Amino acid sequence: MNAPNRYELYVLDEGEAPVEVNEDTKIPNAATIKILKQDHTLGNMLRGQLLSMPQVLFAGYKVPHPLHPHFLLKIQTDGTSPPDVVLSEACNQLIGTLSSLESQFKREFSFKEVDGGAGAGGAAGGAFATSDDPYGTGTSTSGAGAWGNNRDDYLDF
Repeated sequence: MNAPNRYELYVLDEGEAPVEVNEDTKIPNAATIKILKQDHTLGNMLRGQLLSMPQVLFAGYKVPHPLHPHFLLKIQTDGTSPPDVVLSEACNQLIGTLSSLESQFKREFSFKEVDGGAGAGGAAGGAFATSDDPYGTGTSTSGAGAWGNNRDDYLDF
């Protein structure tokens, strides 16, 4: 099979640098950054974070080939900060955003554990207790109704 081994997609080889920065000679204040052993997930998040920064004029990424586990990130700034410094700031902001999202996620699930796991009021009071209607179309026989009558009905998986 032509596909590489799974571990080659995310494990760096010995002495392999995870990031390579190449200054662009044709465009002022621009750089092409090669990020190894990553894919669209990180590329799209970094691009979005970079575009939200006021000093960034252009940010885009591409994955040259699906069998090669790296992507190229192109950044152009307005000249107040070099592209590699802006990328570092974007990474720090993204880490902060993701840690905030993680704490919000954990907080919501801790509320679910406090409520008893089956919704408010136990098995009889949950939005999906007597009906297998995951979309809340109002066919529940318990009288709980559709979405909104139970505080955590959106968390019942």
